[in-house]
Amino acid sequence: MTGQTQIDLPYSELMASLSPDAAGIWQTHIPDGWLQGRTTYGGLSAALCHYAGKPSARDMPLRSAQIAFVGPAAGDVSLRVEVLRAGKSSTYVGVDLFGELGLATRAVFVFGSARPEGKRIAPHLIAPEVPAPNPANRMFPEAVGPVFISNFDIELVSGGLPLSGSGIAENLYWMRHRDRAAPPDITSLLALGDAPPPVGMSFYDRPIRISSMNWSIDVLTDQFETEDNWWLSRAHAQTLGDGYSSQSMTLWNRHGTPVMASRQTIAIFG
Repeated sequence: MTGQTQIDLPYSELMASLSPDAAGIWQTHIPDGWLQGRTTYGGLSAALCHYAGKPSARDMPLRSAQIAFVGPAAGDVSLRVEVLRAGKSSTYVGVDLFGELGLATRAVFVFGSARPEGKRIAPHLIAPEVPAPNPANRMFPEAVGPVFISNFDIELVSGGLPLSGSGIAENLYWMRHRDRAAPPDITSLLALGDAPPPVGMSFYDRPIRISSMNWSIDVLTDQFETEDNWWLSRAHAQTLGDGYSSQSMTLWNRHGTPVMASRQTIAIFG
């Protein structure tokens, strides 16, 4: 895999360029620096969909999302937003992202107000003990990896490198946006959370192509604070076979608070 070091447009500026026209259709242009192969990097597609959909949520925070990566899109894209249901304490919003070839990403977001129930537990999402992040330990050196990866700092704390043949099924990463103007919010985390390569790639020792098919997300808090923009991610490959891999992912802040849990199905092309 080869990439480039140039960040054609920082994350914060790209998101600011997304705006609706008179008909309510959101539009922007995806520069080459955000591509994964011939399509827009999936995390950015998810972030764009959320950015366009959240004004319809009546200030409710995001609680969960279902995102299907249907087809490729690059360059000029448009997004269409539909409120599927608006209840007293929750709102369901659908967002479709289109490229020149048609529908590329379909997202359904569930927004919900906080409820008075006071219990808060996460017994199975305790953050592992790991060394503090070190920017010098970037997983992908300059000009290595998929093009979009230049927008992020990613450090492999433990696990297996992609295409190493190690067969290690669980990876831990420190991650952050290289754009320090990226705000600490759920939209930025959607753009960041899908950045590391699938863990299943460590089982291969030859070049392969991969494509994210879907992303199911549970948002565990409406407070997104961390230190120096770093987030700890754990990804676990649970199945690998028939040209597909299924993995679970958890994201914590620097204080060990779980903020997001998700699952993905990835297509693998030999």
